[in-house]
Amino acid sequence: MKASGDGPPLALPDALEARNGIICAVGAGGKKTTLHRLLEQLGGRVGMTATTALTPVPPALTDAQSVAMPERLIDEVPAMSRSARRVVFAGPGAKPDRHAGVSPEVIAAIHARSGFDTTLVKADGARMRGIKAPGAHEPALVPGCCTVLFLVGAGVIGQPLDGALAHRVPELTALLDLAPGQPITPAHIGRLLSEPAGARQNVGTARLIAVINQVDNASRLDPARRAAAAALAGRCPPDRVVLTAMTAAQPVIEIHDSADKPGGNGR
Repeated sequence: MKASGDGPPLALPDALEARNGIICAVGAGGKKTTLHRLLEQLGGRVGMTATTALTPVPPALTDAQSVAMPERLIDEVPAMSRSARRVVFAGPGAKPDRHAGVSPEVIAAIHARSGFDTTLVKADGARMRGIKAPGAHEPALVPGCCTVLFLVGAGVIGQPLDGALAHRVPELTALLDLAPGQPITPAHIGRLLSEPAGARQNVGTARLIAVINQVDNASRLDPARRAAAAALAGRCPPDRVVLTAMTAAQPVIEIHDSADKPGGNGR
């Protein structure tokens, strides 16, 4: 385990293994904020998009934007990337505050043609909830994705499972053996992060980084640590669990690595 107080500050892109390649963020509890923080901190040429709906990105975080149909994006985004370091692209949405997603295959082609060092992708939706399990068709990952970030909010621990807190309650009920109305424990979070039908679903050979976000105060730290330990002891553990507070100046709280990684502590 490495904590934020151990040595120099931990850079978010390094903690999340999100410096290069196609990075897909899934789950619930802060995907948008996580992607914005990465966009803010990453160097090189960066693209950002979604395979699902995408809310407009703050102008301060982007140098160019293209909202168009796929046949136009495939030429327009690479042209923009020659002079703009950070390019956000998406399809036209039915509402002004919501862009449409781009197909995984088109995103892969744009990443290659644009010469992006990193492409950040929101690859599922959670309806602003703090926890979710993937549906049968989720997540919509991009071919060639090298890292999948699966998020869950630490604030759900100790709270009853219901539709106000969670997205896809029936899937969570089956996956976690947890009835609606029962409290979510660190062990339940660990199971979500380490089951083939949970965080591992459709990940394939990509690195799986579990992100327990919203560790915003001391009372959430111990439950989050216990959830990380349960995840790394699970059936199909993530490669790393990172505890974060994405709204804080220093978002990385702790890193817990898998036992089978050199230098990992097996938590």
